[in-house]
Amino acid sequence: QVQLVESGGGLVQAGGSLRLSCAASGRTFSSDGMGWFRQAPGKEREFVSAISPNGISTFYVDSVKGRFTISRDNAKNTVYLQMNSLKPEDTAVYYCVADADGDYRLPDYWGHWGQGTQVTVSS
Repeated sequence: QVQLVESGGGLVQAGGSLRLSCAASGRTFSSDGMGWFRQAPGKEREFVSAISPNGISTFYVDSVKGRFTISRDNAKNTVYLQMNSLKPEDTAVYYCVADADGDYRLPDYWGHWGQGTQVTVSS
């Protein structure tokens, strides 16, 4: 059974940092893209970032460019999201995703999802 388990969420003040981790089990994703989505209360799920299987190519939504960094360790079957200069509008549940089959910006094209981790940024 494939599982994606996120960790690292929490409460932080504006301007602070958090590092999210997502550990995959049940199969290896070293040949698949991985990424992160988020969903704020009352809003649709939003693409945040994605990374290619070899880690060379990375993609970000405009609102996090220059503040967030995605990375992966295929030996550990883990993807990370370093979030710096956090803003209150970054508050959301963050979901780890793996194995895209199509447009990586669209949630429907990702085959595997984690359960989510809450990130709350206070002003």
